Amino acid sequence: MVPGHNDGVSEAVPRLRQVALVARDLDAACSRIEAALGARDPFRDPGVGEFGLVNAVYELGDTFLEVVSPAREGTTAGRYLERRGGDAGYMALFQVPDTAAARRRAAELGVRTVWTIDLPDISGTHLHPRDVRGAIVSFDTPVVPASWRWAGPRWIEGPPADIGTVSIAGLHVRVLDPDAARQRWHDLFGPQPVVFATANGPDHEGIDAVELDGFDGETTICGVTFRGRTC
Repeated sequence: MVPGHNDGVSEAVPRLRQVALVARDLDAACSRIEAALGARDPFRDPGVGEFGLVNAVYELGDTFLEVVSPAREGTTAGRYLERRGGDAGYMALFQVPDTAAARRRAAELGVRTVWTIDLPDISGTHLHPRDVRGAIVSFDTPVVPASWRWAGPRWIEGPPADIGTVSIAGLHVRVLDPDAARQRWHDLFGPQPVVFATANGPDHEGIDAVELDGFDGETTICGVTFRGRTC
């Protein structure tokens, strides 16, 4: 534990730590996030260039809202935009206490991985979206549980002192088979704050809504509803 930092995150994992949206126009999406949620000063991660993307990662308390946008042709994000017919929810990132154990569990379930990384301060794993319906799902283990490299230098050693009060509390995801998706996500992560509902068709599977603690009202960003948690 870093002196002076609350390590309480470790008591609540697996935990939904970050949600990503995908947008054709990054600047327009950022303007909407800032106007609707009051978030400011996003971290721009040059590392997402590996995937042909540009991004912005906003702090919401000790959770994070990312928006990504294709920077070249032929990206997974670009194909997802085409399939969904526009801006949409894209990824859910869960913090887990033991990446090695989570990777073994995914392999035992026959869930394929599409990308892994192991850094001194965090390990990450992206799962194949055809094996985990509703979103691209990642699980990540920061060495200091309250830290989060993907949010930039402010979060390398733990949370800064000036974090806000609004935070991500849960997801609503639409899929063709809610019961099967609910079981798959549970088998991977155990209980998590995700509600599944029936999609109208395969092109409408995806993140439908994000629940927020510390937020009153309702707004739509990149085709996803953001609203205060009701229970």
